[in-house]
Amino acid sequence: MRITPLDIQQKQFPMKFRGFDVEEVYAFLEVVREEMEELLRENAALKETAQRAENQIKEYKDMESTLRETLMTAQQMVEDYKTNARKEAELLVKEAELKSDSLMRESQEKVIKIHEDIVDLKGIRRHFKEELKRLIESHLKMLEFDKEREGEGSESLRREEE
Repeated sequence: MRITPLDIQQKQFPMKFRGFDVEEVYAFLEVVREEMEELLRENAALKETAQRAENQIKEYKDMESTLRETLMTAQQMVEDYKTNARKEAELLVKEAELKSDSLMRESQEKVIKIHEDIVDLKGIRRHFKEELKRLIESHLKMLEFDKEREGEGSESLRREEE
């Protein structure tokens, strides 16, 4: 059974022969009542303070939880960014290697084509030289033939003149 300060104040004690001094009992009860009121007020204040502290602790725990989640999310994002950057770098390197290989193949094909063109041009030059030589020889033969005919024609003129 809970006793309130009002219960203490209203408590009546029966009178008995040779009992306690009534005024002293009532004065003591008054002191007890006042102490009890003070203790109840103090207890209520402490409960209120404890409740505020518990609410604040709950807020801090919620903040801590939010901060942990945020930190984990940020760490995951950093890891994702690192992974993506690594993959992108690898992709760029592979693309550069492929382009380099392609350029090398094109260059080699051009070199081969140039060599083939040089060989073709040398063949054309040799053929042109041979044709020019044959043409010159043919013209020389024609000149010799004309010379011979002229020589025969002048001999026959001389013979006729004679």
